[in-house]
Amino acid sequence: MASTQGLLLQLLLVSVASASHYFGGTVSFTYKGRNSDGTFKVDIRNRATFDGCQYSFSWSCYTGNCGYDVKSQRGTLDMSTNAPQYNSQWCETETVLTKHVSDDEPFQMREASCCWISTRNSVSDWRLLTYVDLGTRSDTGEPNRSPDIAILPFLRVPQNCPRTYKLMSFDPDGDKVQCRYGNIVGIECSTCNQPSGFQLDQGSCTLHYNYSSADPRVYGFELVVEDFPQRPITLAYTDGSRSSRYPLTVRRTRQALWATTTPYPLTVRRKRQALWTTTTPATTPTWWLGHITPPTAAPTTTTSPYITTRIPSTTTPPLSKLPLQFSFLVDPPAPSCQEGDYLPRFVNPTPQNGDHIYAEVNKEVEIRVKAQARYSTIHDVIISGPLNISKHRNTYDEFVIRWTPIPEDLGDHYPICFAAESFTGSAVTAPQSTSNHHHHPTPSSQSDIYQSEMRCVVIDIKKEQVKTHVICSESTMTVQVEKSSFAGLHEDHLQLSDPTNTACSLQRYSNSTHVIAVIPLNACGTQLEEDDENLIFKNELTVVDDYSDLITRKHLMEVEFYCQYPKRRNMTLGFTGHRKNVTVWEKGFGTFTYQFEFYQSSQYKTMMDPNSYPLEYDVGSKIYMEIEATSTVNNTELFVESCWAAPYDNPNYWPKYSIIENGCKMDDTVEIHTLNHQNPFKFCLEAFKFIGLHDQVYISCSVLMCEAGNPNTRCWQGCINSTQSGGHHHHRQRREAVIQSASHFVSQGPLRLRRSAESPVNTVTNLNLNLVFIAGCLLAAVGMINAVVMYKAKMSKVKYQPLPVVEG
Repeated sequence: MASTQGLLLQLLLVSVASASHYFGGTVSFTYKGRNSDGTFKVDIRNRATFDGCQYSFSWSCYTGNCGYDVKSQRGTLDMSTNAPQYNSQWCETETVLTKHVSDDEPFQMREASCCWISTRNSVSDWRLLTYVDLGTRSDTGEPNRSPDIAILPFLRVPQNCPRTYKLMSFDPDGDKVQCRYGNIVGIECSTCNQPSGFQLDQGSCTLHYNYSSADPRVYGFELVVEDFPQRPITLAYTDGSRSSRYPLTVRRTRQALWATTTPYPLTVRRKRQALWTTTTPATTPTWWLGHITPPTAAPTTTTSPYITTRIPSTTTPPLSKLPLQFSFLVDPPAPSCQEGDYLPRFVNPTPQNGDHIYAEVNKEVEIRVKAQARYSTIHDVIISGPLNISKHRNTYDEFVIRWTPIPEDLGDHYPICFAAESFTGSAVTAPQSTSNHHHHPTPSSQSDIYQSEMRCVVIDIKKEQVKTHVICSESTMTVQVEKSSFAGLHEDHLQLSDPTNTACSLQRYSNSTHVIAVIPLNACGTQLEEDDENLIFKNELTVVDDYSDLITRKHLMEVEFYCQYPKRRNMTLGFTGHRKNVTVWEKGFGTFTYQFEFYQSSQYKTMMDPNSYPLEYDVGSKIYMEIEATSTVNNTELFVESCWAAPYDNPNYWPKYSIIENGCKMDDTVEIHTLNHQNPFKFCLEAFKFIGLHDQVYISCSVLMCEAGNPNTRCWQGCINSTQSGGHHHHRQRREAVIQSASHFVSQGPLRLRRSAESPVNTVTNLNLNLVFIAGCLLAAVGMINAVVMYKAKMSKVKYQPLPVVEG
C-alpha cells in the first residue's frame, strides 16, 4: 500500500512538472499610423517563453476599446536545452499582432493562465497586463510610444557570484523609465512574492543579485515597466479630450536600493466619461479609474516587503505599462567568480551593453559576439530580439547575430539581448551536426553550466542612405553604387580594402551613373569566413583622400558588403583551377607582376600544365614551386615573407598550415633553392598530411618588393623569429620612404592527395568556391550592402512546424 502511495506521489509530481511550462514574457507596442477609414494601426509585440515552441499567449481585452486583430506573425527567436532540472528545454517565440483601433484612447490587454515552471518564490499562474495609450503628446506632437524592453527569458548565476543586470528599457520618446515589482495580485502578478537575495533599483532598471542558496527551482520575476515624461505634458485624443502627465517623483529609503511610488490620479476632463466607467472591472487600480472619473483623494501605501515607510507622492499615472517576466536560476557555487575563468567573458568585437547600432530597411545588420573562458568550453550564445533574428558560429569562434529590418520597421527601435554559455565536465552528448573546424557538444546533466553577463543593444532603423547592389557569381562579387546617393563623390575617392591589385581598380567598370567594382573572391582584401552552413566573402568600399594615404581621416562613407554561398553536398566540379598572374601598381614601384607556378622537378625547367589542375601528389613526394616578380623599376629584389596551405585561396582564411613564417622555414622539409634576395624564389617541400584533411588545398604566400641592397628594408632582414617585436612597425614606417612595397598575396593550386580509389563525394563539406558549380543554386543572387554595418538581401524560407498551442 505504501509503495502504491509513493508511486502515485511520484506520478503526481511528474504530472505537475510537465504541466509547468512557462518561463516568462514581455510586451511592447508601436503606433503604425492611421488607416484610410480613420482607425488607428498599432503593433503589439509579445514574446513568450515556454518549455516548447508550440505554445503562445492568448490576449483578451481588459478595459477600453482594444480594437480587432488584422494580422498575426509568429516565429521562434531562440531555444536551448540548457534548462532547469525539471524541464528539457526552453523556447522563446515572438508574436506580432497588428490591430486596428477605432480611437486613440487608452486600453488594457490581459493574459492569464497556468502554470510557471517550478519556482521557489511560489509563483504559479502567470498574469500579464499591458496598458496602451496612443494619445498625441504635447512635447513631440506624435502619438505616445512605449519603451522598448527586452531580457533573456532564462538567466542563471552561480550561488557565490554576485552580479548586476541592466535591464533593457530604451524609450524612443525620451521618457523616464522605471522597473518595479508587480503589486496587484492576480492582475500584474500571480502572488506578487518577490525573490529573496536580489535588489532592484527601480530608477535605473538595474537588478542586483547578492546571494541566495542554490536550488533546482527558479525564481519567477514578475516586473512591470512604466514610463513617465521628463516634464509636464498633455495627451490629446481625437474626441477632443485631454489628459495630463507629470514627471515621476522618486524618494529612496535605507531599507532597499529601489524606490516605491504610488501615483495620485489627476482630475481629467473628458467628453465621454460614461464609456470607460461601464467597462472598468472592480479590480482596476485607482490610477486607471482616475483617468476616467476625477477622484477626490487616495492614500499612498507600498506593497514591497522590503520598505515599510509610507512615501507621499504626487506622481501621475504612467504613459505606458508593460509586463517584464523571466526566470532566474541560482546554480551551485563556481570554483571562481572571475570572468574569463569559468564564467564566460566577452571580448572584442562584442558590442558594449546599451550600444546603438544603425541599420537600414531590407538590409541585414550583423552583430558579432565573442566570449572566452580558461577552464570551461564556450558552447553557445543565447539571444532575444525581433522576429526573424538568427545566429551562427564562424571559424573564428565568433557568434554572428543577423537580422533584416523590413520597410514597416523604419523609424523604430529594436533591442537585442545576448549572453554566452559555457560548460565543464566530461559527460557530454555528441554534437548534432559535423563541421570541419569545430564540434560543439551539448552539455549533459553532469555538466556545470556557466552564463556570462547579459548585454543588450538597440537597433535604430533608418532610411536607405547609399543605394547599392551586389551580384554574387562563382568567382567574383560585382558591386554597383549609385553616384547620386553620395553627391560630390567619385570613384577616384573610393577604394576597396586592398586596392593595389590592378584587378581591384574602380575606374575599369564605373560609368557616369554608377561606381562599379568586379572583385575576385581571393583578392582586393576580401575576407573569408565560414560557419556550419555558409561560406562568406567580405569586402568594403571606403572614402580616401588619395590612394597613397595610409591613414584616412575623412571617413565620409564606409560601404561593407559580402556574398554568402551555402554549402551543399550535391556539388559537381567544373573548373579551371590554375591561378592567373597577379599584377600590382604601387607608388614608387610602378607596375609589377607576380607569377607563382609549380614545376615537375628541381631543375625548374618544365612547368606544370595549367590544364592539369588540381595537381595530385603522394604523401612525402616533392612539391616544387617558383615565385617570380617582374617590375618596370630596376634595382629591385623579391622577398617571400610567409607561405601557408589552406583549403581556400584567400589570405584571411583560418585555420591554415604554416610553411614559411616571417621569412623563416616552419616545415622541416622546406628546401630553398635560391640565394638570398634572388629573383625568382624557388623552393620545395614534401607533400604533407594536411592536404588530405581537405578535398583540396592552395599554397599561398605573402610577398613584397624592396630596393635592392638597402639594409633598412624588410628584404634585407630575412628571417625574423616570431618572438621578436618591432618588425611590422619598421615595415610601416619605411613605406613612406618608398624603399619597399606593401605585402601582396599570391596563390596557386589546388593540390590533392592521390587516392588509390576515388570515392563518391559524400563526406566533403569544404570545396573551393572558385572551382565549384553549385547545382541548382542561383549564384547570381542579389545581395544588399550598406554603409557602416554589414547587410545582405535575405530570402524568406518556409519552415514547417507544429501548429501553436494557444495558452490562456
